[in-house]
Amino acid sequence: MPPRVLISVLMREKQSLQLPNSYDYVKGWDVKVVIPSSQKSWIGKAYQIKDIIKGAPKKIATYETAFSNPFLIQGRYYYPRAPDGKGETSEFSRPLKEGEVGEWVLLDGTPATCTNIALHNLYPDQIDLVISGPNYGRNSSSAFTLSSGTIGAALSACLSKKRAIALSFAWGAAQGNFRDVPQAGLGEYANALGVKIIQKLWEGWGKDDEGIRNGEVDLYNVNIPIVNELRQPGGLEIHWTRIWRNNYGQLFKQKDEGKKTEAIREAGPDAPPEPPTSIKTSPSESGPPETSSALVFRFAPQIDALVNPPLESLPHGSDGWALYHRKASVTPLRASFAEPLLESLCLATESGVEGLQQGREFKL
Repeated sequence: MPPRVLISVLMREKQSLQLPNSYDYVKGWDVKVVIPSSQKSWIGKAYQIKDIIKGAPKKIATYETAFSNPFLIQGRYYYPRAPDGKGETSEFSRPLKEGEVGEWVLLDGTPATCTNIALHNLYPDQIDLVISGPNYGRNSSSAFTLSSGTIGAALSACLSKKRAIALSFAWGAAQGNFRDVPQAGLGEYANALGVKIIQKLWEGWGKDDEGIRNGEVDLYNVNIPIVNELRQPGGLEIHWTRIWRNNYGQLFKQKDEGKKTEAIREAGPDAPPEPPTSIKTSPSESGPPETSSALVFRFAPQIDALVNPPLESLPHGSDGWALYHRKASVTPLRASFAEPLLESLCLATESGVEGLQQGREFKL
C-alpha cells in the first residue's frame, strides 16, 4: 500500500517551483505539503517557541512572492498550478480550481516546526512517511548535517515516531568540482533517482534494535550529486555510507564599516548561485541598521575545504567519499546525533547478508 506522505521541505529553483520534478516525484501517493514560507537554511532542528506560528502572507499571488516576504505572516493556504508552481493563496481551505495540483500549507516557521505542526495539528494520524526535501545543496558530513534544516525536519518526524527521509541534491565536489557541469534538466533525473531510493527504503526499511520506533532505523539521509552521469542509462552508483566526521572553523566575520559585504545566498553557502533577477528583497530584509559598534558580525563561512576536500581526508564509505566519486549516498541515522550499527547498512529484505560494511553498494 502506498504510504501517506508529508513533505516538509521543498526545493526552490530561481525562486520558483519545478512542479513536475518537485511534486510529482511522489505521484500516486497520498501527499500533504506543509513547508516554511521563507528560506530557513542552516537552522538545524530549531523550533519556534515564543512566536505565534502563522501562515504565509495574505496578499500573495505567487509562490515566489510568498518566499520573498518572510515578515508578512498572515495565515494562508497555497494552491500551486502546473507546470511552474505559481498559484494563489487563500485564507481558508477551498476546493481545487482547474489546473491546481494540490493544497499546500505555508507556515512562518522552521522546517522542524512545520513537521511537528503538520503531524499533530493539521494531519494527526494521517501520515506514515515524512520526506524532507529535496534540498538544493548537500547535507553530508558532520559540518552540514548538524546544521541542516532539512535533516532537522526529518529528526522532528522521528521524535514523533514517524519514518523519515531527508533528500538533498549536492552541488559541488572535489573531483573536477561538478558545479561546472550543465545543470539544465538534471533536476528531473535527480528526482527520478530520489523516487527510486525512497520507494526502495519504504518497502524494505532497515532494522535497528535501539531505534525509537519498533526496532527500525530512525531516519535516512540521502545525497544525490547533480552530475551528467545522472543521464546515463545505468544512472549513478548508490552506496550505503556513514557520515564523514569533519569540522569547520570560523563562520562569521566582523563587518567593516563603510565596506560593502558579499551577500550569502538565501539557500546557504553551498546552494547553486541564483541569477540576480531572482533575488527579491524588501526594506526589512536589506540587513541590520548601520551602527558604529565594533560588535557587528556577518555570516561568512569558509567552506571550500568542506565542498572540495582532498581525497586522502575522506574515509572510504563515508558520504563525503561517495560525493567525491560522484556517487549517491544513503546514510542510516539515529535521532540522537548517532549512527546505528553495521546491521543497519542493508534493507530488511536483505537480512542475513554477509560482509556488511560502509561503502557497500546500494542496489535498486
